[in-house]
Amino acid sequence: MKILNTLLLLVLFIHASPAQIKWMKFEEAIAANEQDPKMILVDVYTDWCGWCKKMDKETFTDPQVINHLNQNFYAVKLNAEDTNRTFQFMGKTYNEAQMAAAMRVRSYPNFVIIEPKLQNIAQLPGYRKPEDFLAGLDDLIKKAFGIKP
Repeated sequence: MKILNTLLLLVLFIHASPAQIKWMKFEEAIAANEQDPKMILVDVYTDWCGWCKKMDKETFTDPQVINHLNQNFYAVKLNAEDTNRTFQFMGKTYNEAQMAAAMRVRSYPNFVIIEPKLQNIAQLPGYRKPEDFLAGLDDLIKKAFGIKP
């Protein structure tokens, strides 16, 4: 009986656990995009950025934001000050700080959207509440890429 109760609690815990954004490393998103093309959303942050932490706590825990990002994007976390972790992109080696600089990110948080062919990017800078983040993201995609999300 104890085993049955333990299994039941485990199943309830798994189903009661809130959904999360499926964050990837930059190179994982590029590889996934090769198999199933989607836009890539890169959350460029720093460890000291208070607004970045507020986005993580308030916006990126919102069920609508989680669902929208998981369905329509490969979501990437990129630390704009990390010079240790390196990866390959388009025949060059980058660390996370170099990639943030290559994407011309100068403020945090900043969300870089890369279209599926990896040729064009657009930025959505600054903290946003869940509704404002989704609206801003959709508006940016329409204007920058001519895509209706």
